Amino acid sequence: MLTGLLAALASALLFGLAAVWQALAVRNHEDETSSPTGFARMALTSPLLLAVVAVYLAGFLLHAVAIWNLPLYLAQATISLSMPVTALWSAHRLHEPLGGRGWIAVLAVTVGIALVAAGAGAPGRDPSGWTVPVLSWAVVAVCLGVGLALVRGHRMVTLGFLAGCGYAGSAVAVRGVTATWSPEVVVTALAVPALGVVSFWLYSVSLDGVEVTTSTAALIIAETFLPAAVGVGLLHDGIRPGWWPAVIAGMVLSVAGAVLLAGASRVTAALRERAVLDARAGGS
Repeated sequence: MLTGLLAALASALLFGLAAVWQALAVRNHEDETSSPTGFARMALTSPLLLAVVAVYLAGFLLHAVAIWNLPLYLAQATISLSMPVTALWSAHRLHEPLGGRGWIAVLAVTVGIALVAAGAGAPGRDPSGWTVPVLSWAVVAVCLGVGLALVRGHRMVTLGFLAGCGYAGSAVAVRGVTATWSPEVVVTALAVPALGVVSFWLYSVSLDGVEVTTSTAALIIAETFLPAAVGVGLLHDGIRPGWWPAVIAGMVLSVAGAVLLAGASRVTAALRERAVLDARAGGS
């Protein structure tokens, strides 16, 4: 379990840093991010976005190690730790600083993850049959279809949540990729990069329209709770005897901290904008 936990923490660090670099890469290319083909062309000619993809791939490999060695609810809950990393790094690079509420949120995420880790049991059985591959490709289709509609409607926060649903499907699919090769495993394995590409595009469009922390909070909610429910309900991931309340409280606390962090970021941005307007009014 220690190997999986260390891999999960390292992946959270990489995901948190990559989110800010991704925002920097896409915010000057709004027209090119509005369609999958335009985004693909832009990505292939943007050195920064190519670097972001490389960082995400490294984070994904580490996260896969975590998924194979930890219960899904713990592997996914540790992603909440990417939120403080994103907030701290965006404060430096994008001038979206943390306030007092932000630091409280960082503490909530950290304590929540500690509770989940303390109560974690052994990972359950690997999925078998065609249920996971069929559902994985269904998630690809839904994310792509709904995502195209949301892009036209400029529903940026919802796009972040939908990207989280795609990454949640990817996490469950990774659990279904086992060392025993079969047609089901191959189909599931092919769904993993498809989910990753679609989710990466949705997240990039979302980052182009709202603050990094706002989009990331919506993403984390989806990719934390959905795989956790699948892991416990269908794959029988274990929880230490008597630790159910602590694990549930830890997951709620960590995700609530991520959402609070997004709210703190929006308040800080609004105050900063008001200060600029007041300064302009005073100078006129």
